[in-house]
Amino acid sequence: MTFSRKVTCPYCGAVDRIPAEEFDDTLQCGSCGRAMFAARPLELTEADFRETIEGSDIPVLVDFWAPWCGPCKAMAPAYEQAALAMESRVKFARLNTDDEQSIARQFDIRSIPTMILFDKGREVARHSGAMMAGDIERWVAEQSEAA
Repeated sequence: MTFSRKVTCPYCGAVDRIPAEEFDDTLQCGSCGRAMFAARPLELTEADFRETIEGSDIPVLVDFWAPWCGPCKAMAPAYEQAALAMESRVKFARLNTDDEQSIARQFDIRSIPTMILFDKGREVARHSGAMMAGDIERWVAEQSEAA
């Protein structure tokens, strides 16, 4: 039996099913041809939020942020660095809470930045406050082991 995992492209948002034997950091999107693991967080909107967190077979870490937020801006490079280090094990995404207020309300986002780790569409962990890249990586690894 061949196993596969679904992964969302960080560029075009297409969801590709990847056979386990082909799963590595060099994968390309079947729709747009760009790198599936681009070490770049996927920018989410209300239109693709549900599909992304429920349609991924690997955990998805979502950074809830806003452009006016100083700690959000300060954490952005660390978040991208953590995405690079963990890209084939965890999908990194961002959601602008100013633009997508209904989703922020749905997840009761009271302070930003807030990171929520989803596994198969289910919230498994949450952290509010900025973190450095190594701290993000450690926190995600700890939560993934506990889930």
